[in-house]
Amino acid sequence: MNLALFDFDGTITTREMFADFMGHAVEPRRLAIGRIVLAPMLVGYKLGMVSANSVRSRVVEYGFRGADLAHVQAAGERFAREVLPRVLRPQALERIAWHKAQGDKIVVVSGAFDLYLSHWCAQHGLELLCSSLESNDGVMTGRYDGEQCAGEEKARRVRERYDLAGFPVIYAYGDTHEDLDLLELADRRYYRWREVA
Repeated sequence: MNLALFDFDGTITTREMFADFMGHAVEPRRLAIGRIVLAPMLVGYKLGMVSANSVRSRVVEYGFRGADLAHVQAAGERFAREVLPRVLRPQALERIAWHKAQGDKIVVVSGAFDLYLSHWCAQHGLELLCSSLESNDGVMTGRYDGEQCAGEEKARRVRERYDLAGFPVIYAYGDTHEDLDLLELADRRYYRWREVA
């Protein structure tokens, strides 16, 4: 059995899904005000002055602090069922099917939220390592539960969960600089669907 590690956003899907989910799960008035309040930070991100992790943390804080957990969980289930099927990359689904046919262990390793990825991965019979959001007594705090699963954190979680020496071949698939640490774990690395050395 080999190990296949897949990033989700932009690798399995045709685009980054963070903004799509926020639009799906955050109440419209809060979303509209958030676009104005957070605009300077988003400009800073586009200019390379603010990190992606910082932007995501701030957006999550603004969007979900005080939100009802059950409402957001239901939005995540709907998002997995109604939105994700429209943005899946056929090449990715074919590659996942190929790995399944080989009997490989397939793991989605993503900075995206378990709120929807848990449903999608369960539907497709895949294991999952991803970001989670914190809640307290059914109310969301607006904070990540632990580290965002991006960059080095992706590789750390894979090493923590799996004995990499036990797999004859490790494959990894990614599409941004946040996936490079994940790709470094692999014998066969695919960046934007091209194999790289």
